[in-house]
Amino acid sequence: MQPITINRAMSAREWTLLFVLSVLWGGTFYFVAVAVKELPPLTLAALRVSVGLLTLLLVLLIIGHRLPRSREAWVAFLGMGLLNNAGPFVLLNWGQAHIPSGVASIFLGTTPFFAAILAHVYTHDERLTGGRLFGVIAGMIGIAAMVGASAVHALTSDVAGQLAVMLAAIGYAIAGLWGRRFARLGIGPLIASAGMMIVSSATLVPIALIIDRPWTLPLPSPGALGAVLGLAIPSTALAYVIYFRLLRTVGATNLMLVTFLMPVTAILLGVTFLGEHLEPRHIAGMSLIALGLAAIDGRVWRLLPGK
Repeated sequence: MQPITINRAMSAREWTLLFVLSVLWGGTFYFVAVAVKELPPLTLAALRVSVGLLTLLLVLLIIGHRLPRSREAWVAFLGMGLLNNAGPFVLLNWGQAHIPSGVASIFLGTTPFFAAILAHVYTHDERLTGGRLFGVIAGMIGIAAMVGASAVHALTSDVAGQLAVMLAAIGYAIAGLWGRRFARLGIGPLIASAGMMIVSSATLVPIALIIDRPWTLPLPSPGALGAVLGLAIPSTALAYVIYFRLLRTVGATNLMLVTFLMPVTAILLGVTFLGEHLEPRHIAGMSLIALGLAAIDGRVWRLLPGK
C-alpha cells in the first residue's frame, strides 16, 4: 500500500488542474438545465454515469488496463459510487429542476465547509486551522455576492430543492474523505473513476428503468442529447480522472475548493466567449473567493512578518 502525501500548499500544476476541473464541472449547470427540460432527473443521472462509464471502459480497453478484483477495492468503489455519483447526481438534478442555478451554486458552495469540518475530525493531515476556516467562509460569501441579490432573496423559496442540493454537497464532502483510500490501495485515477461509475450505473440504471420507464418518454431533441453527451464525457468521465488525480495529493478540503471556482470560471467563460460584461458584484465576489483560496492555501500567511 502506498502512503498518502497531502500537499497543504498546492503546486502551480495542481491549481491548474483544479481550474480545469472547475470548468468541466461548471458546465454541468448548463448541461443539466438544458437536458432536465426533456428528461426526468433520475434518467438523466443514469445516462450521465452510464455513458461516462462506457467512455472510460473504452479508454481502459485501448490502453490495456484491467479493473482490480479485491474486495477492498470494490468496497471503495461502492462507497464512491453512492456518495459521489448516484446520490448527488439525483439530488442535484432534482434540486436544479426546482430552484434557480444561482441558488444551487450557493448551496453547492458549502461543500468545502463540510469537507473542512469532516477532515478535521476524521483525518490527521487535514486539520482545520483559523486560516482555512476564514478561507472557507470568505469563499462562500464570495459565491453569494457573485450570483447576486436576486438569488440570495430566492433562498426563502422551495426549501425542498435547496435541501436536496445541500445533501448533495454533504455527499461530495464525505466522498472526498472516502476516496483517500484509493491512494493507499495503489489504484490510479482512471481505474478509480471507472470502478466508481460501474457502481453508479448498476445503481441508477435499473432504478431509472423501473421508475421513469424511459422508453415511454418522447424522443429528446438534438440539443438535449448533446447536453447529455457533454454532461457524461467531459463533465463526468474526464472530470473524475482529474478529481482522483488531485485527491491523491491535495486532500479532500483543497479539492472541494473547486466549488468556489466553478462560478468564477462560468462568468469568465461568459465574458470571453459570449460577450457578457463583468459587473461590480462579480469582481467583489471573485475577490472574496481569491482571498478565501489564498487563506486556505496558506502561503500568504507565511509571507507575513513573524510567520
